[in-house]
Amino acid sequence: MKINLERDFSILASELNKKLKIIPLMYGSLGLEHITSIKLKHSDIDILIPKIFINERWNDLKKIVESLGYRLEDIREHEFSNDRVRIAFSDIEELEAFVGIKEQDIMEKEINQIKYKVLSLEQYEMVYKKSIKDGYRIQMRNKKDQEKLDLINRLMKKSN
Repeated sequence: MKINLERDFSILASELNKKLKIIPLMYGSLGLEHITSIKLKHSDIDILIPKIFINERWNDLKKIVESLGYRLEDIREHEFSNDRVRIAFSDIEELEAFVGIKEQDIMEKEINQIKYKVLSLEQYEMVYKKSIKDGYRIQMRNKKDQEKLDLINRLMKKSN
């Protein structure tokens, strides 16, 4: 069975919309691929949600994710897997601390009655510029992050 990460995200987003009133942010490579329509190499889904669901309401979130066939793999990283797909959650409030992106400045979309958020190309540029300077990411992902930043810069130059 072919892995379709956008479909997996949509299923989860629908459940989060209905059961927890969360409008998740499709983040990372999947989100960048979504807004650019350029295929990127990635094998996971990164989702940003309100911090309250990672802290005080973790069990509510965990129950929904597990009901979709995922199991908790790493509590520290808030990471789940179903042997096909890895999903990791972080809090959306960190974006403001990390690069100055306020939640109210993030674009909201709706497809087939499923609400979700995505960053703009300019917001992704801010994220990847900061990411390539981050200690952990330099060690683990610097080349991939730089490639994404280069892609973003090319796309931004084309649109100007």
